[in-house]
Amino acid sequence: MTRLVLASQSPSRRLLLRNAGIEPEIRVSHVDEEALEAAMPGVTPGELCLALAKAKAEAVSPHYADDPDIVVVACDSVFDVDGQAFSKAESEDQVRERWALMMGRSGVLRTGHWVVRIATGQEVGAVCDTVVHLGSPTRQEQDAYLATGEPLQVAGGFTIDALGGAFVNGIEGDPSNVVGLSLPTLRDLLAQVGIVWTDLWNQSSSIVRPS
Repeated sequence: MTRLVLASQSPSRRLLLRNAGIEPEIRVSHVDEEALEAAMPGVTPGELCLALAKAKAEAVSPHYADDPDIVVVACDSVFDVDGQAFSKAESEDQVRERWALMMGRSGVLRTGHWVVRIATGQEVGAVCDTVVHLGSPTRQEQDAYLATGEPLQVAGGFTIDALGGAFVNGIEGDPSNVVGLSLPTLRDLLAQVGIVWTDLWNQSSSIVRPS
């Protein structure tokens, strides 16, 4: 049975897969994203997130060289505002600076996906884009949100699946992509390397449904 290894420590990506019926194995890549980004001046936000996703997948894949049942999946997300890529902020001050540029406007959440199938050595990748329309939270709301620490953990400094959801006015495109992993994009990439999405189901969805 094919097993999916997620090369990410993101709890949101893991939960997204779990809710889709897939319990991934986790192996963090420890790729130096800042160093890689510095080595690629002039790339577009889409090129950047795809290159980082590829680097993460290729860093993890050698650990499973002797296990043909493994498929490695890696992702990287950036929030693109006017062609400038914003990933995770390094400080609260940086979050505030970015929010001053973003809030009340629209940007594009771009997520690079990279898949490596160990059995065949096949590698495929793709970028999924979702337009995000941000609201204009008050200073009091921004202070309270920053105090939770959540904005420092995600690209662009906001989420739609947790505390930041109330500050997003709407999206155009795949909502799972804004969480950090586009389920339709991943399904398509897996099909390209000969893996059927439903064959990866290894648990019941943990979503609570109304009775």
